[in-house]
Amino acid sequence: MGHAPVGRGMNTRPEDGLQHNHFVPLNWLDGIVVIVINLMWGLNMVAIKMATNLVGPITAAFLRQAIVMIVCASALRIVPGRMRSLLLLGVLTGGLFYVIVGYSLALAENLAALAIASQLGAPLSILLGVIVLKEQIGWWRIIGIALAFLGVAVLVFEPGGSGDLDAIALTAVGSCVWAVGSLLQRNLAGVPVLTIYAWMGLVGALVLLPINIWQEADGLVRLADMPLRHLGWVAFSAIGSTLIGQGGMSWLLQRHPISTVAPLTLLSPIVAVASSSYYFHTSLSAHMIIGGIIALAGVAVVTIRSAWRHDNSGQQNSGQMTT
Repeated sequence: MGHAPVGRGMNTRPEDGLQHNHFVPLNWLDGIVVIVINLMWGLNMVAIKMATNLVGPITAAFLRQAIVMIVCASALRIVPGRMRSLLLLGVLTGGLFYVIVGYSLALAENLAALAIASQLGAPLSILLGVIVLKEQIGWWRIIGIALAFLGVAVLVFEPGGSGDLDAIALTAVGSCVWAVGSLLQRNLAGVPVLTIYAWMGLVGALVLLPINIWQEADGLVRLADMPLRHLGWVAFSAIGSTLIGQGGMSWLLQRHPISTVAPLTLLSPIVAVASSSYYFHTSLSAHMIIGGIIALAGVAVVTIRSAWRHDNSGQQNSGQMTT
């Protein structure tokens, strides 16, 4: 599931100062980085579920953003003309998004359904671009969006699957919040990734702290007596998924066109489904498998087509949601 918000894959544009005409062929090192990214983003579903169970959804979210803020503190700086977008992105994607994700995970019995439903972020960001920015999309992406929603609908109407309906609904709301964040991110082209995450961590932690005190007053107090291995789940989510995953994606985008890189990360939701099912001993029903295949096929179409359009016309690629 991602973190989303920031969308998976910060986009490189001419104003970023990157040499787009110096792309190199994929090599073995790129392959290792791709594997690491998919593992970090895929295994993150298990990590944040465990963190939620052990310390509470809001406490886990606050700790994650605090870790991100501390690690990225050296990159925190005022960015003239971009602060409104940075602060709003921090409130929405660094704060509100994680509140919603935390509660959806707390309610979920089968994380595989959430891993699939969370992929709505990319199609929703495209739809917001059409509605808010009056962008034009072609038939391929319309088909991809329709497939993504159809796949999630199959999950929702699964016989006997009503136990996760609330969690799936919250995940869909979280995807909407992430999609709004992806629009804000378009105003941040050229801002260093670590600076974006430094502000997201700082603002997110400031948003989450009062909610944490209100909803989970004993959460922070209990941390003093909590084994370090429990906090390791939060650290993995913050450092592994957010910083290593996003950092690896940014490194790849400096070396290769986004149309080459974006499809390589489509394995992460599959890793999320497989790892969560294995770790929590949950089964995959026929409805879930069919719905997952349909939804991920739609997301693949949206991602690949958006990446191709980015490389050929300079449009932004929205990527996919990660938590």
